[in-house]
Amino acid sequence: MAAVKEASKANDFLGTGRRKTSVARVRVRPGKGKITINERPFEEYFPSDQDRRNVMAPLVKSGKEEAVDVSIRVHGGGISGQSGACMLGIARALIKFDSETFDPLRHNHLLTRDSRMKERKHYGLRGARKGTQFSKR
Repeated sequence: MAAVKEASKANDFLGTGRRKTSVARVRVRPGKGKITINERPFEEYFPSDQDRRNVMAPLVKSGKEEAVDVSIRVHGGGISGQSGACMLGIARALIKFDSETFDPLRHNHLLTRDSRMKERKHYGLRGARKGTQFSKR
């Protein structure tokens, strides 16, 4: 049993994606286009059409949506951040799977990590930017 599991992992190509506070660990292997996220079907995990398109973007732009199976473990953040992390992780794993996909992914800006993070709260303010209301009298 363990030998079968090790043999299937030899064909796996790994990629890590991050967005805000979400982290996605992605495995890409040759297959028929099945996507599972946290051992749940892709459509069930991301009910929003926008998040689904976001996750599928690297596969569609590289033309590999029917050629690979994708398994993702994602945690942290919210749904939007998780979909962005999955997108970057899939793009990085696809490059390891097939180096020909680098140019289409790079030209569609799918290999760039979105560095925007939540700004910390500052001393004397109510949040990162908002202060207290000014009163003249």
